[in-house]
Amino acid sequence: MGRPAFRAGGGDLPFVIAGPCSAESEEQVLTTATQLAGGGCRYFRAGVWKPRTKPGCFEGHGEKALPWLKEVKKQTGMHVLTEVATPEHVEQCLKHGIDMLWVGARTVTNPFAMQALADSLRGVDIPILVKNPMNPDLELWIGALERLYVAGVCRLGAIHRGFSIYDAHVYRNSPMWQIPIELRRRLPDLPIFCDPSHIGGHRELIAVLSQQAMDMGFDGLFVETHCRPDEAWSDAAQQITPEELCVILRSLVIRNNKNVSEGINQLREQIDLLDDRLLEVLAERMKLCREIGHMKKESNMTVVQPQRYNEMLNKRSIQGVLGGMDEEFIRRVFKAIHEESVRQQIEIINR
Repeated sequence: MGRPAFRAGGGDLPFVIAGPCSAESEEQVLTTATQLAGGGCRYFRAGVWKPRTKPGCFEGHGEKALPWLKEVKKQTGMHVLTEVATPEHVEQCLKHGIDMLWVGARTVTNPFAMQALADSLRGVDIPILVKNPMNPDLELWIGALERLYVAGVCRLGAIHRGFSIYDAHVYRNSPMWQIPIELRRRLPDLPIFCDPSHIGGHRELIAVLSQQAMDMGFDGLFVETHCRPDEAWSDAAQQITPEELCVILRSLVIRNNKNVSEGINQLREQIDLLDDRLLEVLAERMKLCREIGHMKKESNMTVVQPQRYNEMLNKRSIQGVLGGMDEEFIRRVFKAIHEESVRQQIEIINR
């Protein structure tokens, strides 16, 4: 999907974009930016238009705040970026010389809004970061990126900010790491940033989430940082000070995937052999399931036998835990196997 737009600049630190959730005042913006620049951060983010869940909340100063970002560039030399949700936002950002844009989760969820943004960016050479949609829908995320790419936007990146779930406990938004991992597999040249602020929802979780992102090979971090986070007008609980950001960044362990040892390669070869055996065993299992399907058809039985399924699931869960695996993981695996078995038996019964 085109050449990468953002890569870490080498050394021991990831590519970092930081700044407050909202641009509240010129003083707040410039103070935060100056402190970040002093710590070596070169990319400053601040929300000018804030899509809020309910009316009556602070929804940003709009175009009035764009000159504040322009002043950040002038005083610190930092690149500046903000969120856009409409073609009018894009027009105003381009008029004020904003360097980069990002598209928020709510906008990405709406294909009509994404197409309108893509059309407004046609012929414009500016880097765009695209957050994941609110719901865990990889195809919707990729579709949003594709709309921009088809419109000629080649400098693209993705931001993983987690997914909204009804019964959230630890996290504000569930990380569901498997989705950005699959995005990386599908689009290997696409830079992916992690937004630990929105995933965690609490500043105490930012460090551990940032390290997890680095361990999984993310290209950078997108962190909400405020000179006085407890006084922030929006999302105060998930913002940190520039000093705290520096401490987190210095504590990160950055993995080097280039130095793959011979020992790791040998173990990977063994894993490949085991994967081959797994597929052979699964194929044999499905063969038996199809035989059972023929018997059920002859006996006029229903395909799904709930008691048998529950017994199998409970037994395999116990075996998996004894083997050192997570119980929920085992349940997901055997649920998927059972669904495929049912699908194949239904095909036989309906012939």
